[in-house]
Amino acid sequence: MTLSVILAASLLGLANALPDRDNPAILKRACPDYVSYASTPHAPYSEGPLRLPYQRPAEACRTFSSPAVEKVIDDITSRLTDKDLAQLFRNAYPNTLDTTIRWHTNGSSSSTKRASTQSGAQWTGTQTFVVTGDINAEWLRDSTNQLTNYQALASKDANLYSLILGAINTQSEFVIQSPYCNAFQPPSLSGIKPENSTQTDKVHPAYEKSFVFECKYELDSLAHFLLLGTEFHENTGSTDFLTDRWYKALQTVLRTIDAQSQPTFDSKNQFVTNAYTFQRQTTLGTETLSLEGVGNPLNSDTGLIRSAFRPSDDATIFGFFIPPNAMMSVQLQKTAKVIKAAGGPDDLVKDLQARGEKLAKAVREHGIVQHPTYGDVYAFEVDGYGSRVLMDDANIPSLLSLPYLGFLDKSDTVYQNTRKMITSKSGNPYYLEGPAFRGIGGPHAGLENAWPMSLLVAAMTSDDDDEILTNINLVRDSSLLGLVHESINVNNIKDYTRPWFSWANSVFAQTILKVAAEKPHLIFGKGAKPYTVQ
Repeated sequence: MTLSVILAASLLGLANALPDRDNPAILKRACPDYVSYASTPHAPYSEGPLRLPYQRPAEACRTFSSPAVEKVIDDITSRLTDKDLAQLFRNAYPNTLDTTIRWHTNGSSSSTKRASTQSGAQWTGTQTFVVTGDINAEWLRDSTNQLTNYQALASKDANLYSLILGAINTQSEFVIQSPYCNAFQPPSLSGIKPENSTQTDKVHPAYEKSFVFECKYELDSLAHFLLLGTEFHENTGSTDFLTDRWYKALQTVLRTIDAQSQPTFDSKNQFVTNAYTFQRQTTLGTETLSLEGVGNPLNSDTGLIRSAFRPSDDATIFGFFIPPNAMMSVQLQKTAKVIKAAGGPDDLVKDLQARGEKLAKAVREHGIVQHPTYGDVYAFEVDGYGSRVLMDDANIPSLLSLPYLGFLDKSDTVYQNTRKMITSKSGNPYYLEGPAFRGIGGPHAGLENAWPMSLLVAAMTSDDDDEILTNINLVRDSSLLGLVHESINVNNIKDYTRPWFSWANSVFAQTILKVAAEKPHLIFGKGAKPYTVQ
């Protein structure tokens, strides 16, 4: 046993033995740093051939707990025939609750009842701050996906209900104040020190560094803000999140996407500077926008919305990035249904529905292009002038994830053509294969690293039993630390990025739960009954 393992075990024992385990200050001193903890295997190991380690922190060190979540863990792991897969699910499903809920308040204390402002934000009522993992900042996209597995339990677990409601309220404040930004600092009321950033950026509109961690404009961030609310409503029937602040955030989203639907040149062919520009001092071309922070020119009359960056946080080549446009079209229409169900303004409902339908039409009109080998396919990015990028990236939203996003059915002919293109080396330059691993990668992690997330999305958008199980097993076999990594070197599975990446673990758990509900025989054995989280 290594010294680091002995030390970690000692600290965990100390944390569990503390007389005041609810005191955050004491726990912070006693509990090991989870980045270091996740990088080291811990007993008890699984009984499968991989002997995967147990990577949950001690109960006293977990950042949130839910009996409903623990029951799902017991239900699933007791049914799984693969003991290594069971261990991976045991670690991954609760990872967000165990490790990333940095701050949550139900608004009952006198300090949170008073309006607390930070760059104009109002931290009143229920609030939740969720970090992505090894970076102490909240990404709108990541936090929404991290919480998605718990949405189905929110109606039966009051604490989970409060947690997700708080996350919606907190995201609302982020969107109101800085709609062009993707990652945010802890709310001032939390008492958590802001995360330092070493980047030198020149961004318009300007932002407050104590409020914002990074300000890359990504259309999917705004779509994910809407998704957090629509998922909450779909699973609980609740409209409690439709507060004045949420409606203000929605109007902010609409103003932002209107501004980002404008072309580079006006009707007189004169250049008009976009409302958002971004420049970073960097040697990486994917970390900044060309043409003094504007990006490549985009044509008018497409009906599409520009996105300066992808969900990988890499810069787009052509700003009309198809996957988040598809996602936004779905979420605008779903948001219309929620507001209608709540008896909200009829004109707003009609506007959101019309926007969503128009955007979906634009995605099909301008996103579908002809490929010499695969026929009609969805392009990754277009510029409205006829130029297009044919590829896919592992991060969600992606072309592979279009059925997962609810934009189309997985049997759709154009989607199936697109799927064949992006899961082949001849059609997608970022489809990577090696002797140890394979999958879709992206510029963010280089030319040798594929992302487990891409295999999981492929499994969730397939009807083929062999493909589903093969992809799940590839992820299992490359998660030797008992957690799902960001990316894996296709030539060496021991060479990975990020031991602790909560979003990837959430997607893995979501995949297992989907298979348990729809194809239980694949993981529970022949004749097994479906298991649905309720």
